[in-house]
Amino acid sequence: MRVSDLPLAAAYVDHFAERGIRELYPPQAAAVDAGICEGGNVVAAIPTASGKTFIAELGLLTADGPGLYVCPLRALAREKYETFAALPGVDVGISTGDFDATGESLAGNDVIVATAEKVDSAIRNGASWVDELACVVVDEVHLLGAERRGPTLEVTLATLRRRNPDVQVIALSATVDNPEAIAEWLDAALVESDWRPVDLRTGVAVGDEVSFDDGTVTTIDVHASAGGDDADGTDGASDTDSDGPDATEVTAALVADAIADGGQCLAFVRSRTEAVALAERLATDELAEKMGIEAASSAAADEAAAIDGTLTGSQLADCLRSGVAFHHAGLRSGHRAVVESSFREREVACICATPTLAAGINVPARRVVVRDQKRYAGSAMEWLPTLEVHQMCGRAGRPGLDPRGEAVLVGDEDVRAELVERYVEGEPEAVESKLADPSALRTHVLSAVATGSAETEAEILGVFEGTFYARAAGAGGLADAVAVAVDDLVAAGMIRRETGGVADYRLVATAIGETTTKQYVRPETGERIVAGLRTAAEMADATTLTAFEVICDTPDMQDTYLGNEERAEIYRFARANAGRLTTSMGDADDFEAWLESVKTARILDEWIGGATVETLVDAYRIGPGDLDSRIERAEWLLSAAEALAAAIGVAVPAVSRARSRL
Repeated sequence: MRVSDLPLAAAYVDHFAERGIRELYPPQAAAVDAGICEGGNVVAAIPTASGKTFIAELGLLTADGPGLYVCPLRALAREKYETFAALPGVDVGISTGDFDATGESLAGNDVIVATAEKVDSAIRNGASWVDELACVVVDEVHLLGAERRGPTLEVTLATLRRRNPDVQVIALSATVDNPEAIAEWLDAALVESDWRPVDLRTGVAVGDEVSFDDGTVTTIDVHASAGGDDADGTDGASDTDSDGPDATEVTAALVADAIADGGQCLAFVRSRTEAVALAERLATDELAEKMGIEAASSAAADEAAAIDGTLTGSQLADCLRSGVAFHHAGLRSGHRAVVESSFREREVACICATPTLAAGINVPARRVVVRDQKRYAGSAMEWLPTLEVHQMCGRAGRPGLDPRGEAVLVGDEDVRAELVERYVEGEPEAVESKLADPSALRTHVLSAVATGSAETEAEILGVFEGTFYARAAGAGGLADAVAVAVDDLVAAGMIRRETGGVADYRLVATAIGETTTKQYVRPETGERIVAGLRTAAEMADATTLTAFEVICDTPDMQDTYLGNEERAEIYRFARANAGRLTTSMGDADDFEAWLESVKTARILDEWIGGATVETLVDAYRIGPGDLDSRIERAEWLLSAAEALAAAIGVAVPAVSRARSRL
C-alpha cells in the first residue's frame, strides 16, 4: 500500500515522500484496513520502529476536527510536537505543565500534544477544547498498568469518551500482553504484529559467548576490552563466575565489538552511579576514534560543559569527548537533550543508561546490552518486569542503518536458563488497572464531585463506568471502594454530605476540596498543606523554611534520598530549627520520610538564599536534574498552598515570599 493511495492531501503525501515514506509497513497497512482513516478506533500493538508515529499521523490528519496526542513524558511530548509541527499547514500546541490552568490557549490548534496529567488537569479546570476533539491518540497505552500514572490515564480517557462518544481513539504500544482486553475496552479494532523493519535477535552472554534466539552463537573478545577499574558492584543476575570475566567486562566487550563493526550501543544498568561508572570505564577505550567522530564528540562535550559547572556536567563532558555518554533522571534536561540528539546524529558511540531511557525516547542502536536485570526494591533485589526489559531490547536496530538489531542480556551460567525463560522467550506482563488503589480512587472521586460530574456514590460509579477497571471487573467491583473513598474525603474535609432533595443526600465539594482538585494536588497533599498552613498561621515567626517544610512533607513532592552519613546532620538541623517547622519530631507519622522532607526543604531554602546549583549538588549528594525537578515541584505546590490558604481564610506570608524567590 502506497502513501499516495491514502485519503491525504497532496501536501502531506509530498511531506512524507521527502522523508522517504512512500510505502506503508505491514502494520500501518493493517491499521488502514482497520478503518483508521475513516474514524475507527484502533489499538496498535506493534514493535518499536514499526511505524506507530505514522499510524498516529494518519488518524490525526484524517479526523474531522482537532486531535490530541497523549504521551507519558515531557521529552517525548517535545519530540512528537516537533514531528507534528513539521506537517504542512498543521497548527500544533503543546502543554505539559501549569496544572492549575485550563490551557484554553490550546484551543484552535489542529493537534495538541500533552501528558495525561495535563489533560486531566484541564478537564478539572473547565477546559472547553476537550469537547471539540475528533481524535485522541494515546501513546504507550500499556502505562494503564502503572501505579501512579495509570489511573489518571484511564480516567482521563474514559472521561473524554463519555463527554464525546464519537471521538476516535487510537492506542499505541510496543509491549503489552493483553492488547485484546484494551481493544475490547475501547471498542477498537486490534492490529497486532511482531513485524519489524529491522530483524531483532535476542541473546544471553555468558563469558565470551553470546547465544541468540535464532540459534546462532557469537564469540566476543572479552579480554581485549577488560582494561580499566572494576566499577561493577553488581550482584544477582548480572554477576558472572569468579573464575571468568565479570558483567562489566562482558558489557565493555559487547559494546566495543558492535562499535568496531560500525554500530552504536545502548547499555542499560540499574542505577545512576553505575551508569556513570560504566561510561567512564568505556571512555578509556577511545570509542570516538574507532567511529571517527572525534570532532563531533568534542563539540557535544563543549555543549554539555556549557550548561553548568556541576561535577555531573563535567563528568558527562569528559565522557562525551571519548564518544560515550550516560543518561539518567539526575541529569538536567539540557544535558539529556545533548546526549539524545548527539546519539541520533551518530556523534556518540554508546549511551550507558538507567531504564528511564527506554520509556519512549527515540534513540535506536544496533546493539542493546542489558547488564543488570535486577534492581533494589525496598528491601531486596528483584527481577525487572519483562515488559520493562522488552522496552530496552526494542531499541535495538536502526531502520536504514543496521542489517539487524541485537539485544544481549549479560548473565552467568547459574541464571542463563532464567534469563531465557523470563526475558528472551517470556511475554510481557498483562496490563491491569490500578484504579482501585485507595489513593488513586480518592483523587478521582474528589475530582468527579468537585467538577460537578457526580453528586451521589451511584453517580460516581457512573463516571467510572467507562474505565478499564469497570470493563474488566464491572462497576459493582468498585462500589465498596468508592464508599470508603467518600468517607475518607468527608473526614478530610474535602467533601460534605448535604441532606434534602430527591436523594437522601448529595455530595458537595468543600472549598478545600474544590481548590485541591483545581490545583491538581492529591487529597492527601491538600490535607497536609491545610494542616501545615493552619499551624504556620499560629506561629510567631513562620519563615520560608516553614513554607518549604509544609509542601515538601507531601506525597506530591518527590523524595530526596537521605544517606546514612548525612542523617545525623539533618537530624541536628531539624532539632535546631524545630521552632520553624510545623511538625515536631515526635509527631511525624514516618520519621525517616519526614527527615527526607526536611532535607528537601533545607535545600530549597538555601537555593532561594543564593546557593548555586554546584554548591547544593555537591553538599547534598543530589543530581542537578533532581534540584531542577524539586524547584519546579515547589513552585507548583507553593501555588497550591497560596490557593488553599485563601480557601480556608488564613494568612501565611512566608508561602508567597518563598514562591516569589524561587
